[in-house]
Amino acid sequence: MRQVIFLHFLLGILTCLSVVSIVKAEDPYVYLNWVAEYGEASPLGVKQRVILINGQFPGPTVNVVTNDNVIVNLENKLDEPLLITWNGIKQRKASWQDGVLGTNCPIPPNSNWTYKMQMKDQIGTFTYFPSTLLHRAAGGFGGFNILARSVIPVPYPKPYEEFTVLVSDWWKNDHKELQQILDSGNTLPMPDGILINGQPRSTSFDVVPGQTYLFRVSNVGMMTSINFRIQGHTLRLVECEGSHTMQEMYESLDIHVGQASSFLVTLHGHGEFKDFFIVASTRFTKPILTSTAILHYQGSKSSASGPLPIAPTYHIHWSMKQARTVRWNLTANAARPNPQGAFHYGTIPVVRTIVLENSAARINGKLRYAINKISYINPDTPLKLADNFNIPGVFTLNSIPDSPPATGPTILGTSVIGTALHDFVEIVFQNSESTVQSWHLDGNDFWAVGYGSGKWNATLRRRFYNFNDATTRYTIQVYPYSWSAILVSLDNKGMWNLRSANWARRYLGQELYVRVWNNEHSLFTETDIPPNALLCGKAKQA
Repeated sequence: MRQVIFLHFLLGILTCLSVVSIVKAEDPYVYLNWVAEYGEASPLGVKQRVILINGQFPGPTVNVVTNDNVIVNLENKLDEPLLITWNGIKQRKASWQDGVLGTNCPIPPNSNWTYKMQMKDQIGTFTYFPSTLLHRAAGGFGGFNILARSVIPVPYPKPYEEFTVLVSDWWKNDHKELQQILDSGNTLPMPDGILINGQPRSTSFDVVPGQTYLFRVSNVGMMTSINFRIQGHTLRLVECEGSHTMQEMYESLDIHVGQASSFLVTLHGHGEFKDFFIVASTRFTKPILTSTAILHYQGSKSSASGPLPIAPTYHIHWSMKQARTVRWNLTANAARPNPQGAFHYGTIPVVRTIVLENSAARINGKLRYAINKISYINPDTPLKLADNFNIPGVFTLNSIPDSPPATGPTILGTSVIGTALHDFVEIVFQNSESTVQSWHLDGNDFWAVGYGSGKWNATLRRRFYNFNDATTRYTIQVYPYSWSAILVSLDNKGMWNLRSANWARRYLGQELYVRVWNNEHSLFTETDIPPNALLCGKAKQA
């Protein structure tokens, strides 16, 4: 009897140890060694300098799985300091890894720095690109896909294969020439063309008849909205920037600067197989720029031929109506098994409303872009380092008003909004200009609850909000002379960049930072400063 009791006791201990071992097991690690350097390419038929990542333009596509730990050692072989930012990846509890000048010192030439990130509770289609100067106009960008864990089903059949599609506007000018244009006080010229995966027309996607493919499409351009479509095929939208969507069918979809969408495309399964055009064309530009790739059917005996599928008209209202059709799939899980709609965002009280208006102005005779009449300037010391070491004189909390001032000049400043951890905030982007704007928030996703024309008004406009099934995303467009509204739960402690995704506007001041804070020091809410953190500015003496 005693032997039986002892055996049960021993088995119980072994079971407990096994459980502890499972609980403490780390998620997988993915190690990437990247070299950023200049190379030569001819995207539009003219040889020019581009930024290569590991010799590739565009850079290598990263495919990882939810909760993977990703270690990226980046060696900078450019002639200028460099940072890579991770577009849409939340950097949970770790704004130290965000890769923007408000959080990181740039990597000096001929040196390296290691990013350490976890893809915590995320799935979806993301990108990376240089955040410094106008390096983005030379390349250095690539796709970054976070796949669901095998134990978490996705709400659609497994595709035969996945394709990462990067669409970008492009100039024949060197990126330093474009920077000089902006530094001299002028606007960027119209792009010279549109690229699909670094090419204007020769990219080919090889497919098998009758199969279904997933196309992950990202707009990695500088300033231009694009419309994406495939000749003779429909697009079933299944994911938008990390959210599973209601699976609506589209002939084409507008994808604005910084945005991403994923489509299932089912191929014809019988008859004479031929190739088809994949088309990306600019929206709201005159003239319209168009790029094509080839959907190449296995066994095809006929090349793709015209006419190209018809593009939508210039009218803004069509695009705004289409944006409202993109809705959350409330019954589908995302990175976790619970349904996306389990978090009832529409019932949470808003603690603060912030209205941000973009504008252009001349300061000291040069063009600048501003938010609420403040054009951002980067201090020598990253804000995150100043916050960590309590360095005075770098920034002031709430140094930008919560709504656009009615009068007064546009000034230079370092704008920081101070918020508390877990604040639930309404942000309204008011566009009083004639061009489409695009806005991105690092470290957080948000619900894109409303789009409308004219001036935003709290009493009238909130009646048109989608409080039920708006998608979460990380970039939102704002149409000319219109407004867009988001709701965001600021549950990621740190210093986060809120910026124009239109890169010339961001370069000339259209950005700010949101400080999400509480006074509790806990690794459960934010990691400590990494031991490899680069120090610059006043932080060198801290």
